[in-house]
Amino acid sequence: MTPEPSAMDQVFKALADSTRRLLLDRLREHNGQTLRELCDRLGMARQSATQHLDVLQRANLVTVVRRGRERLHYLNPVPIHEIEERWISGFDRPRLQAISAIRNQAEEYAMTTTMPTYVYVTYIRANADQVWKALTDADLTARFWGHANVSDWETGASWEHRRVDGSGVADVIGKVLAVEPPTRLVMTFEDPAGGEAAAEPSVVTFLVEPHQDIVRLTVTHEKLADQEMLDAIAQGWPAVLANLKSLLETGDVLPQAPWDMAPANA
Repeated sequence: MTPEPSAMDQVFKALADSTRRLLLDRLREHNGQTLRELCDRLGMARQSATQHLDVLQRANLVTVVRRGRERLHYLNPVPIHEIEERWISGFDRPRLQAISAIRNQAEEYAMTTTMPTYVYVTYIRANADQVWKALTDADLTARFWGHANVSDWETGASWEHRRVDGSGVADVIGKVLAVEPPTRLVMTFEDPAGGEAAAEPSVVTFLVEPHQDIVRLTVTHEKLADQEMLDAIAQGWPAVLANLKSLLETGDVLPQAPWDMAPANA
């Protein structure tokens, strides 16, 4: 009997095809493209592109975010991050160079210069109500995020990302743009010291999709000010969501704050 392919088997199978690597390259250059845009850029038939994108989605290398009638395709950094952790970070430079093709074709972080957007997907053994409560309960956010997210979570309400040292200082503030419990939450992220000349606030969307005993949580962070902000949140979101996943699955956060951990290539 042939064993069922593992999640990592599907990642390597997806990366083995040059056309799929080319699709990942095009998303790396310009993240968040529709099927039509990808087909136009590659001169590829819609049916062929759809088949390749389906393989990439099953491998969790690409995630799709619906925007009205459109389906936008984004690179998902999680599988590449897992490859880096398991097989790459412990090797010396010659070995890193030997497998650089993998890193060049699908980078750990989804980068873009024209439309700064970051998308992260994780799967959690929990139900949608549990994930929703974790995202909106001040005490729970204080545990896994290190800040308490305080709001009445009504559309149009304000929210604050408050320190838990008793100072009451909010390091991030924003407005709640959309609330659809327990599946969708949209809010702005703003610097409280931004002043009148501050740029347009970035926007974060939490999408909670239940499936039997698990939930797929997609976090989309849009309207990022610049590459520096993209670099910062590409380090921050994986750490925060890893702590959230640990809390919901084990009852406790990770033993050390994951955002304090230096990158492997530092």
